[in-house]
Amino acid sequence: MPEASNVLPAREYLLVALTSAVVTFLLVGLVRKLAFRIGAVAYPRQRDVHTKPMPRMGGLAMYGGVLGGMLLAHQLPVLRAAFDFSDDPWAVIVGGGVIVLVGVLDDRFELDSLTKLAGQVTSAGILVLFGLQWLLFWVPWGDDGAGTGSLLVLDQNQGALLTVLLAVTMVNAMNFVDGLDGLAAGIGLIAAAATCTFSIGVLARNGGDVGSYPPALIAATLAGACLGFLPHNFNPARIFMGDSGSMLIGLMLAAATTSASGKLNYSSTVVTKDLLGLLSPLVVVAAVLFVPLLDLLMAVVRRTRRGESPFSADKMHLHHRLLEIGHSQRRAVLLIYLWAGVLAFGAVALTLFDVAVVAWCLAIGLLVALLISAIPRLREVKRS
Repeated sequence: MPEASNVLPAREYLLVALTSAVVTFLLVGLVRKLAFRIGAVAYPRQRDVHTKPMPRMGGLAMYGGVLGGMLLAHQLPVLRAAFDFSDDPWAVIVGGGVIVLVGVLDDRFELDSLTKLAGQVTSAGILVLFGLQWLLFWVPWGDDGAGTGSLLVLDQNQGALLTVLLAVTMVNAMNFVDGLDGLAAGIGLIAAAATCTFSIGVLARNGGDVGSYPPALIAATLAGACLGFLPHNFNPARIFMGDSGSMLIGLMLAAATTSASGKLNYSSTVVTKDLLGLLSPLVVVAAVLFVPLLDLLMAVVRRTRRGESPFSADKMHLHHRLLEIGHSQRRAVLLIYLWAGVLAFGAVALTLFDVAVVAWCLAIGLLVALLISAIPRLREVKRS
């Protein structure tokens, strides 16, 4: 059984994230040259926003950054515990390698949707094989009148199915949202940073229980990889992350949230009479994934209503709609960052600070985001 540590390794996680960022940043130039050499290039299509051929495969550099961060963590005495007491980091390394390989092949040869889905399920299955899966799930019933709900203990098959479903959903959500320069990398950075903050908060409440180290490590390396890639990808982009990058972000976010929430020791992590405490892992997961999942859900409904495949492409994603109402590419991306940041960090703050204060701040943040999003329409109404 893992033992508690009195050391809260926030600085070590920051160092790991910065290492991932630096390695990713330095690898992008090499990957860019490789993409041009092998023909992994995105040529402009009718539904695309870019107007000139753009190299893909940026996810390969991001995966290199993740490996660099993981290698450093493995050498640090404090963070080595994440590998000693859990196979979750190894699950991400192996599963991430498979999903990046599938993505690289798609960036070069444009695989069909069923082949990509098979690769996504295989990568998610690797997480399960390494033991990274949901074990407990809080439900608001079965409390015998106590008003605290109960914990649903999942067997291996149920936990595996839930884990694979979440991972595949997140992979496709991040794939769908990757439509503007810097959008997927920024959302990945925000979501990973929020998940890392939540996990470190759990660490603090658990007195430094090393069993809580892996989700923070997974999120920190992902945040660093997204940060290192963003300077090359923000408008005007010099390289796209491609499916190799967007699917890696989705898989690692699913792994981090599963590692953080699916294995929580509720008896020691939260007060069982505190409803918000019991809900906090699910609230954080829902908020972190809200923007990409909303875009995915809207796309699936929109396409199936037209009698098309849910995986068919169109130009009606959230970012396309922001462009249509008059926002520039940069402003549309920054607006989605704002929405994702308010929701993700607002949910994390609910688990750490006074609920009433955070709720007011969250409401104000959402109102500001709504008003800024509506500025072009308000201008049109004023002119008319």
